[in-house]
Order: sequence, then C-alpha cells, then structure tokens
Amino acid sequence: MTDAATTSALPDGQALATLVAGKLCHDFISPAGAISSGLDLLKDPSAQDMRDDAMGLIEQSAKKMVALVNFARVAFGAATSSERFSAAELGELVSGLTEGGRATLDWQVAERSFSKPQARALVNLAYLTVAALPSGGTATIDVREDGDTVTLEGRAEGNRARLKGEAIAGLAGQPLPEGLPGQWIQPYWLWLTAHDAGGELVTTAEEGRVTLSARMPN
Repeated sequence: MTDAATTSALPDGQALATLVAGKLCHDFISPAGAISSGLDLLKDPSAQDMRDDAMGLIEQSAKKMVALVNFARVAFGAATSSERFSAAELGELVSGLTEGGRATLDWQVAERSFSKPQARALVNLAYLTVAALPSGGTATIDVREDGDTVTLEGRAEGNRARLKGEAIAGLAGQPLPEGLPGQWIQPYWLWLTAHDAGGELVTTAEEGRVTLSARMPN
C-alpha cells in the first residue's frame, strides 16, 4: 500500500506517458541507428568491400527492431485486435527480445489464454526477471492457477542475480528517489498493471536469486 504523500509523488497522466515514451525511444534508437549506419555503408562507393557486413548489420538490427515493437505493443498497452493471448505467443515475444543475452530464458508456462492485463504483466515480469541476471543465469517463468486467481512468477537464479535500486522502488510502487527514470519506469509499470487489475506484486531478493510474483484475478 502507498500513503497519500507517496501516491501524490508518483507520475500520472502526461508524466507517465512521457516516461514510457522516453523508454521506448531509448530502446528503439540503437537498432534504428544501426540500420541507418548499415544503409550509409551500402551507399558509400569506397566501402563496397564492407557490403556483406553492412547487410548483416541491417538484418540483425531490423530483427531487433521488430522484436522490440512486437513486445512493446503488448507490454505497454496490448494495443492489438486480440482480446486474449496464448502462452506460446507471449513466450515468443519475450524470447525474441531477450535472445542473445547472457541469461537463459526457461519458459515453463503451460498453454492457456491470458487477458490483456495478464499478458501485459506476464511479458514485463518475464523481461525484468531476465534483466535481473546481468552476468548470466536462468530466468524461469511459470504460471499457477488457483480458483479465481492466477499467479505469474519469475525466478532469476545466478551468481549475481540482483535488482537495481530504481527497479526495487518501481516494483514496490514507490516514486524514484534517485537514479535513472528509464530503469524505474518498466518495473513501476509492472506494479501499476498488477494493481490496476486488482492484484498485487511481491518481490523477494536473496543471494543468487530474485523472485517476482504477480497475483491477479483470473
């Protein structure tokens, strides 16, 4: 729970939209810039010996950009024609965005359908679980149903599993005391998604293990 003073310090409306937009722009700028650099190489007569490298850069960056866009459509709004999402397609969104990193994604979610709020929470939770393993490890994602509730859980296990201060504050629904807003907004967005749906988010961290658990209406 948050008190009135804390709630008043949290972003709302335009401020929240600005933070989300800023994060998306930050994520998109790297692959977009790489595509632009690759195209410049293709057009440079003196760099024709680098044509294969340029094409590889463009292909890899375009794949990353598509993965980012597809993930963001669900993670930050689920602005698609679908009202329900399958476990398989949500797993593909997360793996498409996190493949190539040091952590291994272990998607243990049994096939079932998820509502938009549940899907939004699940992909953000899964991404943040992977992000808690900067030096590698295993991020295990699973879902448990219990009557009228569903629990989405991510377990990050690795030698240096950890959460940054910004993420800890966001996952607790607290304002950013200091640090980078871009590293706070997605954890806070996950907390907000769970709570707006009538659920709760619990985070635990111990040596070598971080657990994120969102309990939501089914």
